[in-house]
Amino acid sequence: MNRRSFLHRHAIRSVIVFRALQLGDMLCSVPALRALRTALPDARIVLTGLPWAAQFARRFDAYIDDFIPFPGHPLLPEQAVRHEELTAYYASICEQGFDLALQLHGSGDVTNHIVAGFGARAMAGFTRGEASQTERTLLVPWPDAGAEQERLLILLGRLGAPDAGTQLEFPLRREDIDELDTSKVAPGLEPGNYICIHPGARKRDKCWPPERFAEVADQLRQEFGLDTVLTGSADEAPLARAVAEHMCSPAIEAAAPISIGAVAALMSRSRLLICNDTGVSHIAAGLGLNSVVVFSKADIARWAPLDRLRHRCIWDPAAERAAVVLEHARALLSGTEPSGQRATGMWPYW
Repeated sequence: MNRRSFLHRHAIRSVIVFRALQLGDMLCSVPALRALRTALPDARIVLTGLPWAAQFARRFDAYIDDFIPFPGHPLLPEQAVRHEELTAYYASICEQGFDLALQLHGSGDVTNHIVAGFGARAMAGFTRGEASQTERTLLVPWPDAGAEQERLLILLGRLGAPDAGTQLEFPLRREDIDELDTSKVAPGLEPGNYICIHPGARKRDKCWPPERFAEVADQLRQEFGLDTVLTGSADEAPLARAVAEHMCSPAIEAAAPISIGAVAALMSRSRLLICNDTGVSHIAAGLGLNSVVVFSKADIARWAPLDRLRHRCIWDPAAERAAVVLEHARALLSGTEPSGQRATGMWPYW
């Protein structure tokens, strides 16, 4: 007789999941959260992460029941520590008496200590060292290769969760569409008759130059007659303006103080997204929107969308491959692949 899985050896009625990261990283955790919910359909699943992720938890309420903002840690760079909140944070979590604490924040160098402080009856996560398993603890080696969602799913598989797929999601809500329409940031656009270009990224040193985006946008406008919409947050409006100033054809500047849901609604009506390696590339994957993603610094094998046919990832740290970006944008818009390429569904990185 096979030994029961870790999940099924414990009567798990509640789980707290730790992942305190930004948008793209959180979207890559959706397959793991989906697998967890599939394994524990009746459990209360609580996410604790960066304060902004309260909106992530609301959007993915099929998998997450509640959210607790994480006040930070001195060795985690994502936010400044709110020291005055730490005692209450850990006390509140311990008082809830979770059956399982799940560390989905990576290798566990710092975060395993954080999650151990939650006082759950059992704990699971990753480790840099050898695999370790006791009656109440499961630590598996952090994979040093593979896409992010596949890495996280290794842990869920070891826990005994069923395969629920690797696909990303980004469920649009009625309020996203209403906000977009009310904002008037891109009025009069005909769905399917424009492309989105997102020139920004959280780390500006990995942004493709505005003139490269402009070059590609002008050529696609000439060939396909599609409008160009420059998306971004309000802070990225200067980048959108720089792209528009380099363009010969007109562009709609839609970098504005609207929510990420409204941005996703705008993207969902477009034909194509061209962007840097940033969170919106994972939104496109969740929406099933064709995209061309320019990489310059990050681990492309880890952060590229898994569907290499729909999402073309170009390595261009020197910003000298606009012709390649254009070639694959053209292919996605026309359905005609570049000469010498084969539509296998398993494309390499370019």
